[in-house]
Amino acid sequence: MRFFIPVLSAAAFVCSTMSSTHAARIENRVAVFSGIDKISGRIHTFDVYINETVKFGQLELTPRVCYSRAVTEEPKTTSFLEVNEITLDRRIKRIFTGWMFAESPGLNAIEHPVNDVWLVSCKQTSDIPPPPTN
Repeated sequence: MRFFIPVLSAAAFVCSTMSSTHAARIENRVAVFSGIDKISGRIHTFDVYINETVKFGQLELTPRVCYSRAVTEEPKTTSFLEVNEITLDRRIKRIFTGWMFAESPGLNAIEHPVNDVWLVSCKQTSDIPPPPTN
């Protein structure tokens, strides 16, 4: 019983220091996704600018934000994403709205009968030119 109290107070100290040293998130301009075409078996990696909509197979992806941390911090890469499916009768159906986590790709990856998509990383620039602004 004597050892339990010091261990508990040490654990409380560690938890309080961890919450006070919160790493600053970096807001990025580009989200990087990978997707698999299940028919061909090919994996594609592609960049998408924030608030740009791109088509991957029957899916339309629109990232709204993409956050990362400095390279000196523990990785935590997240993106808020909206995904629509274009059905065979050309209707647009929202199939996902939520957060994706690059460090846990299976947690909120888009699983579709033909195309799966998951977040890989975020970055500030891309080799692909940004979409035109209106």
